[in-house]
Amino acid sequence: MSDGAAERGPVETARLFVNAAQVVTCAGPARARRGAEMSDAGVRTGVGVAVVGDRIAAVDAVAALRERYPAATEFDCRGGVLTPGLVDSHTHGIFGRARFEEQEMRAAGLDYMEIARRGGGIHSSVRDLRQQSDDTLYSLARARVRRLASFGTTTVEIKSGYGLTLDDELKSLRIIARLARELPLRIVPTFLGAHEIPLEHRGSDAARRGYIDAVIHQMIPAVAAERLARFADVFCERGVYDVDESREILSAARTAGLLLKLHADELAPSGGAELAASLGATSADHLAAVSDGGITALAGGPTVATLLPGTMLFLGKTRHAPARRFIEAGVPVALATDFNPGTSPTPNLPLILMLGVSQLRLSVAEVLTAATVNGAAALALAERVGQLAPGFSADLALFGISDVRELPYWYGDNRCVATFVRGKPCHTSNLDVS
Repeated sequence: MSDGAAERGPVETARLFVNAAQVVTCAGPARARRGAEMSDAGVRTGVGVAVVGDRIAAVDAVAALRERYPAATEFDCRGGVLTPGLVDSHTHGIFGRARFEEQEMRAAGLDYMEIARRGGGIHSSVRDLRQQSDDTLYSLARARVRRLASFGTTTVEIKSGYGLTLDDELKSLRIIARLARELPLRIVPTFLGAHEIPLEHRGSDAARRGYIDAVIHQMIPAVAAERLARFADVFCERGVYDVDESREILSAARTAGLLLKLHADELAPSGGAELAASLGATSADHLAAVSDGGITALAGGPTVATLLPGTMLFLGKTRHAPARRFIEAGVPVALATDFNPGTSPTPNLPLILMLGVSQLRLSVAEVLTAATVNGAAALALAERVGQLAPGFSADLALFGISDVRELPYWYGDNRCVATFVRGKPCHTSNLDVS
């Protein structure tokens, strides 16, 4: 073999992504970005992306890629913007009917906790899910996940949590496992049996304790035995699970081999952020009502603050999570949809990026980082997902825009043209990218 052939490397079957106006690489350390690191999304022009198998092989000038991979097929990006596939690290996609009537209840002045006390909210979805067949729930979830994918998402976390019995939680997680087998997206399952105290366990302290014991001693062992979840999550909030209960449940989950997440400080300061930091949780989510102490506890630690501005918008709240304070304190920030039937019924992650800019006062680079590499970190996937760099999974999204700053600009509009997961087509659209 000549020296020139050696420099070109092996002639492998490859796919080249060419003619993108911009390539957003988010290239850098294979971990959550924090502070000033979030301001560099690695936007490049005049380059293409080479994919070999299920991995990114190179990001380089197109002429150099064509020389290195002379037998490659080419995908014409037609002047669009190529990004890492978006990572939606917090969703609740396994549910039956929608809860649109609650939107009017909120407009009439009822708050989240009052709706819950009246049997609405999570309890409404619990009653409904328990009555739905596996096949019906699967069909509904499949359509919803495809809708999520149509906006550029290639990795999505899906939680259980609308069953709240052993059988119904296992049913939900088995549906998530089926989705992961049959759909091209990367799907990460989370056990959320501690989403609420079910109504049938609210009659006394003993009944409440009985449900917590069931989560710890029945549900978690069963979930772990079937390997149905990668994470366990708890809704740590006043009126739901307190800090001590949350710690007990999450400690049991860790002992069973699950990684930890936490719904924390959504509606009031609950000590959730402090608990997440003390446990080294992979992420603490919501955080709209986080305390100063909670921000300090998370600063410099491994826990990703996953912010969900779509939820606060839909609930009609004016207070959002203090994203700038998190970043200034050195806390890595992710953004996600919180897609669910009651408080954030949107599959549109680019819409959440718009809210990140307009409501959380983040830069475009920061929201891109939050929805790619930091979203991956919130799912313990940053070593292989979230950036267009050699060795990373070939998860790409193409948007019909000419400048990445348009992605959070055309709010509500779907500009996603195509996505690829592990190098294979996931979603395509007829949208013109000219």
